[in-house]
Amino acid sequence: MLVIVGAVVVVASVLGGYAAMGGHLAVLAQPFELVIIAGAAFGAFVIANPRIVLVRAGKGIVRILKGPRYDKQSYVELLSLLYQIFKLAKTKGMLALESHVENPAESSLFQQFPSVTENAAAMTFLCDYLRMLTLGTENPHEVEALIDEELETRHAEHNQVSSAIQTVADGLPALGIVAAVLGVIKTMGAITEPPEVLGRLIGGALVGTFLGVFLAYGFVGPIAHAIRALDNAEMKYLQCIRAGLLAHMQGYPPAVSVEFARKALLELDRPTFYEVEEAVQALPPV
Repeated sequence: MLVIVGAVVVVASVLGGYAAMGGHLAVLAQPFELVIIAGAAFGAFVIANPRIVLVRAGKGIVRILKGPRYDKQSYVELLSLLYQIFKLAKTKGMLALESHVENPAESSLFQQFPSVTENAAAMTFLCDYLRMLTLGTENPHEVEALIDEELETRHAEHNQVSSAIQTVADGLPALGIVAAVLGVIKTMGAITEPPEVLGRLIGGALVGTFLGVFLAYGFVGPIAHAIRALDNAEMKYLQCIRAGLLAHMQGYPPAVSVEFARKALLELDRPTFYEVEEAVQALPPV
């Protein structure tokens, strides 16, 4: 919703300001200039990127429209799940987790926390490392190095999409100049026309420069930034899991391990110690 509001504000501010100072909006209606700029930008985007990036870019725009996925309540639920996992492992041993990890969709433990189980990437990440622990992995430093390597790889994959879209934003002003130059060429072909006709043609040509800059800084650049912010939020969610797992492997009690995980969160989304404590106290026994 905020994305739509922002887009409306951008359009209303630019076009409304132009109309308020006496500009004629009809002059800006240059569909072929838009075809040149948007078509060339899309074509260049397709040329520059593999298919997987194109698919992820489309999904990224859908994610922007849906809004942020993580908030304080979602982190409370994640921390509560980690607490239950660590408590079960401490009281009954790591092998008690095996059935839950191998089939989380039917696990009574995981199904208590729907916002976590619906997150396929986070569930895969969590279950992969819990499976390693049930198989006897005990060295926290080796696991930490492995997790960091995976997170770095994920971060690089995520950045492919936002970087590709940002590259399009950087190129749009130049494509606007291309459209403007083509408009000037068209105008030069009508140099014998009266001044009012030439003025209309020159104005239409300059709209290309306007559209290139407007699309770059009003829409495409902000879209790239918004996708990058969502990707960073995804990484922070996984880093929270990482902190809890490593603390558990070092032998801390469940409450302390969860506190390690809580401290890995940004202050804006981080629940307080007492909010987490209240949530875990309300959990059913494992």
